[in-house]
This record gives sequence, structure tokens and C-alpha cells, in this order.
Amino acid sequence: MRVMWKGAVSFGLVTIPIHLYAATESKNVSLRQVHEADGGRIQYKRFCTVDGEEVPYADIAKGYELSDGGMVVLTDKELAELPLSTSRTIDVQEFVPLEAIDPIYYDKSYYLEPQKPALKPYVLLRDALQKSGQVAIAKVAIRQRESLAVLRVLSDVMVLTTMLWPDEVRQPDFPFLREDPPQIRPQEMTMAASLIDSLSDSVFEPEKYQDSYREALLALIESKIAGKETTAVPSAAAETEVTDLMAALEASVTAAKKSREPAKSRKPSTAKKGTRKSAKGA
Repeated sequence: MRVMWKGAVSFGLVTIPIHLYAATESKNVSLRQVHEADGGRIQYKRFCTVDGEEVPYADIAKGYELSDGGMVVLTDKELAELPLSTSRTIDVQEFVPLEAIDPIYYDKSYYLEPQKPALKPYVLLRDALQKSGQVAIAKVAIRQRESLAVLRVLSDVMVLTTMLWPDEVRQPDFPFLREDPPQIRPQEMTMAASLIDSLSDSVFEPEKYQDSYREALLALIESKIAGKETTAVPSAAAETEVTDLMAALEASVTAAKKSREPAKSRKPSTAKKGTRKSAKGA
């Protein structure tokens, strides 16, 4: 796993230097948008709606749009200078029972690994949390965005789960909530309770469940490969330039693939000079 953030847990007067790792990963099958007729990749250019010119990534800033259509432009430098007291600190605020937090607030989870000098205070906080039966509510800033977070223990590792702010959770407001509730007969309630009881278990075993859609999608892809239902995508015109990050990444992948081809199948001059221009559409 790759360290994505370095900082410290602030627990009273105790500071515990840690490394932060993403605890989850998406297993979605990545699909590109392509031209159905020939399999060519669909690409997008960043252009300015005022002058119609394509804008280099280095010249792109962030903007806050006003109700009258005006725009407040914010540069990366201005955003970086905003005060974030939790920019390198997981600042513990209080301790509460885990069941006191509704799961609707949960966002993303991360593993916390202690840096070498911090093993003892890390284990101290971990074991104290387990013994208390509580979880810590903290504030943390990741990627210049401050969040609430829950600090808890899972498999002897502390886990940080970022949370939504209260005003980010929409309140349910549906017509049926303002109407008189339907009358539920005792027999119906008994039957519903019986159904819940018959499907109940004492523990949650996530390994019992599979992503059926992903499995079916991969099977479809494999069957098309086996049946040679693939499309050879022609290279783009030589004058095409790499103009954004995605195109640059595609060029790098194409160049890497070419470097593995037998020497006799490559033109010596193309590998060094032509890769950047031709790779975008390869």
C-alpha cells in the first residue's frame, strides 16, 4: 500500500506520528467511452467558453460561480494559504459509543500505521479505545478539505473514517411523512417480524456476498476476447498532440508496450521521437 498522508494523532497532550493508507479500493471494471464503429477512444479538450481557446492544465484555476453568473477566481496559491489547523493533525475532540453515530455520516476509511518512534503511544491509544468500548470523534484535513472523522480499532489497527458535516446530510421530506400512517394489522406485524427473524444472523460475514454484475461483465469481456471480438484501433494522425493528463498517461502506457515489442517490429527512430505524438490515439 502507498502512504497517502503523513501527520499525527493529537490525543490530549499526546502526539502520535502516523502514516495514513486507504483502507478500501474500488473493484469496478474500468470502461472507456469509445466510438462504436471503430473502437476509437472518445477524448475531451479543456477550452474556455469566453475565448474558445484550449487551456493548458497549468493555466486552470478554481472558481466560485455567483447567482448572477459572475465568477470569483481562486488560485492554487490562495487556497493553499487558507488556515487549516488540522492539515497535519488528526485532532481528537471527544469519545462516544459507536452506535451513537448513524452510518449515513460515514464517507471513506483509512488505516493508521504508527511511525517507528510512535509505536508505544499508538498501542496505548489503540488498547485504551478497545477497553473503553468507545470511538474517538476527530477533525482532520485531507487534500485541503477538513472533515469530521471517527477513530476506532479494527483487527488491532486504528482506522480513521471520514464523515460528512451535518449540513451535508439532507433531511428526508416526503409527502407520505405528513400523511396519516396506514393501519398495520397485528398479523401483518407478526409475519414481518417472523421474516426478519428467519433471515437474521448473529454476525455479518461479508465474504458470503459477491458482486454478480462485475462477474458477469468480466465474463462477457472474456467471451469476446476468446471469440476474437476485439477491435484494432488505428493510430491517430501524426499531428495530434498530448494536451492533458489522461492523454499523457495513455502515451506513457503505449510507449511502455512498444518498448516490449521485438526490435525488428519497431522503427528505431519512432520509439524516441514519435511516441508522444502518436500515442494519444493508440
